[in-house]
Amino acid sequence: MLKYYKGSFLFTGLCLLLGAWLGWSSTQTVIGTLGILWIIAVLGVLEVSLSFDNAVVNATVLRDMDPVWRRRFLTWGILIAVFGMRIVFPLAIVAIAAKLGPIDAVKLAATDPVTYERIITGAHVGISGFGGAFLAMVGLTFFLDESKDSHWIALVEKPFAALSRVSGLAIGVVLVGLYVISRMIGPEEAMTFIVSGIFGLLAYIGVQAVGALLEREEETNPGTATTVVVAKSGLASFLYLEVLDASFSFDGVIGAFALSNNLFIIALGLGIGAMFVRSMTIMLVDRGTLTEYRYLEHGAFYAIIALAAIMLLSVRFEIPETVTGLIGAGFIGLAFLASVRSNRADGGGESDLSEADPVAPTGEHLNRA
Repeated sequence: MLKYYKGSFLFTGLCLLLGAWLGWSSTQTVIGTLGILWIIAVLGVLEVSLSFDNAVVNATVLRDMDPVWRRRFLTWGILIAVFGMRIVFPLAIVAIAAKLGPIDAVKLAATDPVTYERIITGAHVGISGFGGAFLAMVGLTFFLDESKDSHWIALVEKPFAALSRVSGLAIGVVLVGLYVISRMIGPEEAMTFIVSGIFGLLAYIGVQAVGALLEREEETNPGTATTVVVAKSGLASFLYLEVLDASFSFDGVIGAFALSNNLFIIALGLGIGAMFVRSMTIMLVDRGTLTEYRYLEHGAFYAIIALAAIMLLSVRFEIPETVTGLIGAGFIGLAFLASVRSNRADGGGESDLSEADPVAPTGEHLNRA
């Protein structure tokens, strides 16, 4: 198992060395340096606890992805996750909100972290609306699936599966949720929240539409070269996973300011967490963990819905990131235990998860959006 985490541990060591240099440069004291290293370590643990369900969902898509595109996601994708979401994304928000150029945004982050933090946290309403709506669609679409006959909590999941016949139900539920929560906040923030939530819905529909169109082209042009078909379907899944990763990252990026307002400290800590999530994803795919533990995937999607609800409600209520992480870990842990009991009841055999439709943007799943 350690072979999957070798790269993550090496990356962690590098980040801690950079953190030590940054701490000594900014504080000139051992205590100050150790304090910064502690913040980086806590941020890494926080990111892992918030994103374990992300690793499970990534694995459900990657297990059916072409090996070439799988490698691309695990290399390019991690660069986008660490560099793009933890550094470029916050800087872009500051640049847009403060009407600054990229260089000026970097200077602001380095020289005036208080103002930088204020601008980032001021964008919390829009970020929560977008990310919460997108994740809610991901979670609801998994359960609103009539063909899914493997149920962990049957009392909840069977009625939801039957409701999949109602066209556009998931979109309707998210829109109602956005409206109800918008009534809890001021008019200006409410408009920002609803508009960003709508864009979150459109992002989900857009990524699904890309996958559906590419698959349609494959069906109508059966003579298309296999490599072209694989590339197109792999591209659709790659785009889906990148948007999904971004949505999972929003709460971690915003929540990190509770510990530090230094862009570089946050990037180092969350980058460590992102690398461990990547390692977990690879392990889940290679070891066939999702097939062996039949309800692990279900637990991840319950955690996604919980995270979506927390992100949406966070515009009105202050919910600690620790609570968010514990809820996600709780669902995953309970699903794991339920899978172990089920496997023992079946005589220790592995279960067939073919009925649990993965959320990759291909196939029949696209049309349910």
